[in-house]
Amino acid sequence: MVEKKKLISDFYELKVNQLMDKRVWDLPLIEKNDDIHNVLSILGGRNHIWVVENKNDKELVGVITEHDVLSILTPKKFPSYVFGIPDISSIKHGTAKTAEDVMSHRVINCNPNDKIIDALMKMVKYNLRRLPVIDGKKIVGELTLHQLIRKFYLATQYHPLIDNEEG
Repeated sequence: MVEKKKLISDFYELKVNQLMDKRVWDLPLIEKNDDIHNVLSILGGRNHIWVVENKNDKELVGVITEHDVLSILTPKKFPSYVFGIPDISSIKHGTAKTAEDVMSHRVINCNPNDKIIDALMKMVKYNLRRLPVIDGKKIVGELTLHQLIRKFYLATQYHPLIDNEEG
């Protein structure tokens, strides 16, 4: 029992950069001005896309999830009166043309030097399964709940929490 408590404590103290996916070339990235059809194409195989200002500097400006696209695919029904400006981002009405039109601008993220416990607490607080890892404004990786579960499970099977080259 003491070993399991130590294992989870050690796991919580790890830094995000020790467990994150650092393969930036494999992340689902799209530029904010890319066509909505590119968004749909990527979401056909992935359940999220990180939106960047441009792919060269990788400055993160938003995220698009399957749920965001659900809102633009469904037909909009407006009452006979509308107060304020309604959200009419829609493929049907031609108002959702680019990634920027459908992305969420407020992205919850983590830093490479954050502790795993802090990243987990953000995931719980905001009901997220993945966090972009941001250094300055640049996306440098991704931390997913799947990765954390797999890494912790392997540690329970006597594998090291971090590989020597990841340390």
